[in-house]
Amino acid sequence: MEANIKAIHFDAKDKLTAFINKKIEKLTRRFEAITAADITLKVVKPETANNKEASIKLTTPPAELYASKTADTFEEAVDLCLEALESQLEKNKNC
Repeated sequence: MEANIKAIHFDAKDKLTAFINKKIEKLTRRFEAITAADITLKVVKPETANNKEASIKLTTPPAELYASKTADTFEEAVDLCLEALESQLEKNKNC
């Protein structure tokens, strides 16, 4: 499954997209029910510390899961989103 990465008002570097794809791939290996991943990256104005926002929407058969986090770097924001989504996936898995 390929992640759909959308960078708003900037071009995401190959290193960043490779990082995100690697993290999403690892998550989909743990939770095979994930059918799609939509990632949106944007810089929040004004440009200060903690202005990188990542939003991730995962599509699974029972529901769509969503997390949005802001951090110093996009990598950190993506990691925070994936942590939140993992706990949501665990809850759905146990239902």
